[in-house]
Amino acid sequence: MEKVLQINNLSKNYGNIRAIENVSFEVKKGEVYGLLGPNGSGKTTTLAVIMGILNPNGGSYEWFEQPFSKMSRRRIGALIETPNFYPYLTLWENLKIVAKIKDADEKDINNALGIANLLKRKHTNFGHLSLGMKQRMSIASVLIGNPEVLVLDEPTNGLDPEGFAEVRNIILSQADAGKTIIIASHILDEVEKVCSHVAILKSGDLIANGRVGELLSAEETVFIRTEKSEDLINSIKESNLAKEVYLSDDDVAVVLNADLNSGDLNKFCFEKGFTLTKIQVRKQSLEDQFLQLVK
Repeated sequence: MEKVLQINNLSKNYGNIRAIENVSFEVKKGEVYGLLGPNGSGKTTTLAVIMGILNPNGGSYEWFEQPFSKMSRRRIGALIETPNFYPYLTLWENLKIVAKIKDADEKDINNALGIANLLKRKHTNFGHLSLGMKQRMSIASVLIGNPEVLVLDEPTNGLDPEGFAEVRNIILSQADAGKTIIIASHILDEVEKVCSHVAILKSGDLIANGRVGELLSAEETVFIRTEKSEDLINSIKESNLAKEVYLSDDDVAVVLNADLNSGDLNKFCFEKGFTLTKIQVRKQSLEDQFLQLVK
């Protein structure tokens, strides 16, 4: 599959503040790739660097297997900083300016407004729009010129549930149309519902990346309790029982390998001399897994 973006050991500092360090991942054609992490994790900085807004302090990146250039920039629609629209101009008039800047055909305007579900408001002044409509207008401006790749920084930030759903539907429609989409978000639900792949950032470090279903899946977790929690954790880590084991409050949380169940774990504990006072199986939420990763 064609490689759209390749990032190699990318680093960026603001004076003594480390924004990102040695971040590496790749995005292939047709993927919806999420950059997920808490506020201040380096998501926006990463996007600003790969869009040529900021210069990196180290590492490199390529678009379409070539160094970033004006030609590759024309193939990308980016929403990183809030666009400055004229409040006293209509939506169509504002996008006419965008089309002229991008050297795009004016017929793109109606198409972009249609995708953003704003075509009926094309003669409305921008200043009269709601917050959700303004955000959709921002996405419409990105779609002018029919770019192959969309780069969106927190596209649902500040929206109510209805606005969130509207923006999500736009993103999914563009993904269905074959576009490659890169989204930065701190909202787990947004990434889980929209993205095919995810890179998780924390304090400028890339701590995990891969398919969403592999990194963030609602697996069964067995919670057990014993007086010797640390010893049990070490024993399980030395075995081939689990993909993950960690302390959760007073319990030992165990994510077993696919071919094992709680009975196998109970047998293991008995054979190793651990007396269990609790054994409980429950689905681990996506939020629990995400919080465990960023810890």
